[in-house]
Amino acid sequence: MAVGRFAPTPSGALHVGNLRTAIVAWLFARSSGSAFRLRVDDLDPTTSRDDVAAAQLDDLRALGLDWDGPIVHQRDRTEAHGAAIAELVGRGLTYPCFCSRREILEASVAPHGEAPEGAYPGTCRELTGAEQADRVASGRRAALRLRTDGRTVTVIDRLRGPVTARVDDLVLRRVDGVPAYNLAVVVDDAVQGIGEVVRGDDLLLSSPRQAYLADLLGLAEVGYAHVPLVLAPDGRRLAKRDGAVTLADRRARGESPAQVRSMLAVSLGLAEPGEDVSMAALLDRFDPDGLPTDPWIWQLT
Repeated sequence: MAVGRFAPTPSGALHVGNLRTAIVAWLFARSSGSAFRLRVDDLDPTTSRDDVAAAQLDDLRALGLDWDGPIVHQRDRTEAHGAAIAELVGRGLTYPCFCSRREILEASVAPHGEAPEGAYPGTCRELTGAEQADRVASGRRAALRLRTDGRTVTVIDRLRGPVTARVDDLVLRRVDGVPAYNLAVVVDDAVQGIGEVVRGDDLLLSSPRQAYLADLLGLAEVGYAHVPLVLAPDGRRLAKRDGAVTLADRRARGESPAQVRSMLAVSLGLAEPGEDVSMAALLDRFDPDGLPTDPWIWQLT
């Protein structure tokens, strides 16, 4: 049984795409008789808000989701993140990177779609000590990157099958000292005993990176299931500007959480339009092989 989880970032209200993914993650875990964990990925102090986190949890409860054990806050796990980074530094697997995000995007190349967007091209990998010192003297701050061998890694996704991507020199610690997303989620998933990560397919190509990093750290391998996103009618990722997309928005328009749950169930092929369906009923009907593999286009206003 693979323990599952949902790990929202408290930078804004959950929209229907986030809520839909949370329901699927819950169904994956509960259908296999597994525990379901809840983690708040609140590492970034500039965007994470406690009131937003509390509202997100209230929304999940209102839809009928429950979870096992205490809620974990990622910001409380920085000691473990630091220990993992120190291990990699001690093994000579890291180097400082002085590149800005813009410089990386302008220089990076992802041939044949085999690396995530913005994959690092290795600009700072072979800087000499003197070159590094020059950059520090000029006022540039450094992130810390993992020195990889550029190999391609394949993971098996339950919804997408084999997913292969080239692993670039990913960031382990940002220029502001905050542990990077890929490092933090790998460490925290391992500590929580997560066996299967269910999330949106915008993170699909991050999975080989995370599998590679977990292997380096001697952590248990996890499985993946990436759920197609909810898109705006023009094909963009769903955003607040696309209408009443949060649970609070839908409530303001007179819809109950049960009605929103039913709408999301219809989008997953688990209910008929207008059908009142509970989480227990969804669990009885759930078949991972029957989930849609195309994005759901948001048409409501």
